[in-house]
Amino acid sequence: MTLLLFLFLFQTQTPVLDNDYVRVTRDVAPCAQARPECGDRVIVALGAIELRSGKKQRKMVRGDVAVFKSGESYEPPTGGPFFEVSIKPNHPPVQSPREIIRPEKNAIRYEGQHFFVFEERLAAGDTRARHSHSQRVVMQLNATRLQQWPDGAPEVFVDTVQDRPTFNPPVIHKVRNIGDTPLRGIVIEFKPERAKGRPGGSR
Repeated sequence: MTLLLFLFLFQTQTPVLDNDYVRVTRDVAPCAQARPECGDRVIVALGAIELRSGKKQRKMVRGDVAVFKSGESYEPPTGGPFFEVSIKPNHPPVQSPREIIRPEKNAIRYEGQHFFVFEERLAAGDTRARHSHSQRVVMQLNATRLQQWPDGAPEVFVDTVQDRPTFNPPVIHKVRNIGDTPLRGIVIEFKPERAKGRPGGSR
């Protein structure tokens, strides 16, 4: 029993995504209490959850997000599945495409100094015109199939996987949803950094 408990705790504490920029865990919140290694954090609800911070209590449903700045604490969410996305302090420089083109048809959920959060939307059969992304965390809420035309590369087909976080490189592309279900996801995208005369807050 002790071994099984240890294995369970080890598996639940293991990040589902971990790199130099972010650490993503599912159904656990190791950065709920602010610590030096925990920068800004984003809670992404995958089901019905309750989130407490100080005297505030918030009920969230699938696709809702809550953002906490470095130094802010909260209680681990209860009631259902969720992701905790912790943006690592002092991460490497953000990689961005040579051209910044804002994507259409999405909904901004949060706008900060260094990153923004949006709900990615694209109806079945619909096309998003050529646009760009910097490095970003993508958490798909629906499974569908996409056809993409990246600049300078052959077209690609992508089957989105529900509830699996990915860290995507910068890109300029056009996208068509060729699946039977709408594209819906939560994206945490880094803003381009100030470099070579490029404004840091543009996208």
